[in-house]
Amino acid sequence: MVQQRKHILNTMIKIKKPNGKIEIDLTGPQGNAFHLIGVARDLSKKLGMDSEAITQEMMNGDYEHVIETMEKYFGHVVIMYRSL
Repeated sequence: MVQQRKHILNTMIKIKKPNGKIEIDLTGPQGNAFHLIGVARDLSKKLGMDSEAITQEMMNGDYEHVIETMEKYFGHVVIMYRSL
């Protein structure tokens, strides 16, 4: 199950080579709020952060709050963008 989850994350999240950050296109399926919360949960566990507190914070607002919270905790490892 864990291996399958890693495969799903690896196929849905691109690694941008120059800076090594995870790249997330908010206009596609990766931009779904539930997907972002799942990514945050997985990243927080990998980084030794409190995943429960972070996901609760993400769910205490609207979609823009989800994005702001992702940036707050994971901006150092994630790049989120919207296509114009």
